[in-house]
Amino acid sequence: MIIWLSSYPKSGNTWIRFYIISLLMGKKTKLNLNHLKAIRAYPHVEQFKDLVSNYLDLNEVAKNWISSQEKLNSDKSLKFFKTHNMLGRLNGYPFTNNNNTLGTIHIVRDPRNVITSIKNHYNFISLDESMKFIFNERQIVTLSEEEEEKYQKKNTKYPLPQIIGSWRTHFNSWKKMNKNYLLVRYEDLVEKPNTEFNKIAVFIGNLIKVNFNDEQVNTAIKLSSFENLEKMEREYGFIESTMNRKGSKNKFFYLGPKNDWKKILDKGISDKISEKFSSEMKELGYL
Repeated sequence: MIIWLSSYPKSGNTWIRFYIISLLMGKKTKLNLNHLKAIRAYPHVEQFKDLVSNYLDLNEVAKNWISSQEKLNSDKSLKFFKTHNMLGRLNGYPFTNNNNTLGTIHIVRDPRNVITSIKNHYNFISLDESMKFIFNERQIVTLSEEEEEKYQKKNTKYPLPQIIGSWRTHFNSWKKMNKNYLLVRYEDLVEKPNTEFNKIAVFIGNLIKVNFNDEQVNTAIKLSSFENLEKMEREYGFIESTMNRKGSKNKFFYLGPKNDWKKILDKGISDKISEKFSSEMKELGYL
């Protein structure tokens, strides 16, 4: 069965992934960013082998969401998958269902902080461009033509198209998950890490019938700190970092807790975001 780590891009999913891996493996091995492979992205090429002929055809991928998950779950083992895909349907095909889902950890972040990280990650020229990205109700994340050519030439594994929609539609889609659902705010992880990370440990423990003790939780919090993740990326690099316009890698762990919209955003942009997403931001306590 699958435990989903769902989030809009640049909302803390990788942070949570490393925390969970640290929680499960922290005392057994010296962890580095390569261990993030233990929690892979979904949908991904390897999960749709023998199911689709064109991996970059979103309609064909959507048609086989459930088939791929049934195939993955056939061994009846526990799996964590990170996803940016919305929870919903495309042409009548559901992204997932209760038969394939054990639970969901839904990570959200103030959209006024999301857009600065989006700008860095996707190499946007301006914050206005980044704002258009998070406002787009039909936003799809997929490979660029250059990335397509590179991956297909090398015949390597690569992520498949994901429907993410706007920040608002993405949040509203996943909050409808009706089975073992936990909502986590990025800001709470920063401000009260002991409380929030322990909440995640209890949630996972209840699902997999394991009691994590204080030492395990505290060790995992320390191992997955932003400073430690940033240090590992600086020393060894990170395969999930994107390339910038100059051909060098962007910092994946960009600003983290230092990403403060009050100090970075023009008031006009922050006001537009607050107006556009006012209902959801009030619900989450951001306004």
